[in-house]
Amino acid sequence: MARAQGARAQMALAFETVYGTPPVGGFTKMPFASTTLGAEQPLLNSELLGYGRDPLAPIKDAVTADGDVVVPIDAEAFGFWLKAAFGEPVTTGTGPWTHEFRSGAWTLPSLSIETGMPEVPRYAVYSGCVMDQLSWQMQRSGLLTATARLVAQGETVGTVSSAGTPAPVDLKRFGHFNGAITRNGAALGNVVSAQISYANNLDRIETIRADGRIDGADPSIAALTGSIEVRFSDSTLVTQALDGDPCALEFSYAQPSGESFAFTVHAVYLPRPRIEISGPQGVQATFDWQAARASTLGRMCTATLINDREEY
Repeated sequence: MARAQGARAQMALAFETVYGTPPVGGFTKMPFASTTLGAEQPLLNSELLGYGRDPLAPIKDAVTADGDVVVPIDAEAFGFWLKAAFGEPVTTGTGPWTHEFRSGAWTLPSLSIETGMPEVPRYAVYSGCVMDQLSWQMQRSGLLTATARLVAQGETVGTVSSAGTPAPVDLKRFGHFNGAITRNGAALGNVVSAQISYANNLDRIETIRADGRIDGADPSIAALTGSIEVRFSDSTLVTQALDGDPCALEFSYAQPSGESFAFTVHAVYLPRPRIEISGPQGVQATFDWQAARASTLGRMCTATLINDREEY
């Protein structure tokens, strides 16, 4: 008997025209490292008395479908997750193309995501997936991945794939050594690590339905937060924190072949940090920053992806 193995797992996604309705085609095969995406339906204990000490049968509660997908940050496939987080990009160029994803969209696209374990076989389609949060970390070494947190409407399980033969992507993965951080256009030195988290703060529409699913997930006030840990060498960031002025931070990656990804936060506010001397080693400071809407551009952040893909 065949047993499920993660090494043979598959994932494909497609954007929906109607929320919660999987498209009949147009799926793309996606690279991923792991996923917790799934549906669960808890049981409610019976509260009824008069039938002895042994309880009566439990009752099914509402269905909850959500989870995380850990994906590589690459030059092509990552654009699908950026579109889910920010909406349709503004695309320019004639090849390579520049895709600019902007924060502040009132509506977000929904996806259908299929995860497959062909040796069982088990193919689960999660329809009505909306991006709740996208986060990643910058550091000196290791594998560069991002975590996409999704809220789905429901799960449908079958023994045959609904995605057909999904279109492949040309995987050109960025590494931590491709990364750079700038502040107001100038290189920001002495950075040990950085963390970025963009959240749409979805509001689940939990109406009464016979199938126990939600009616949708609407974005509310977005949040863009993170942290930068630096070796304490000058007072530039501390002075900014004391003055209360914003700055622009850009977190970027570039390939020698020309592909690049840049995430620009236009108005970053820094808190006053605690500067600790914990021993004879170098002194480090951590700034837990917050972003806000920049009045000059009318948005909080811009994600720019340059690759050979014409559209998303």
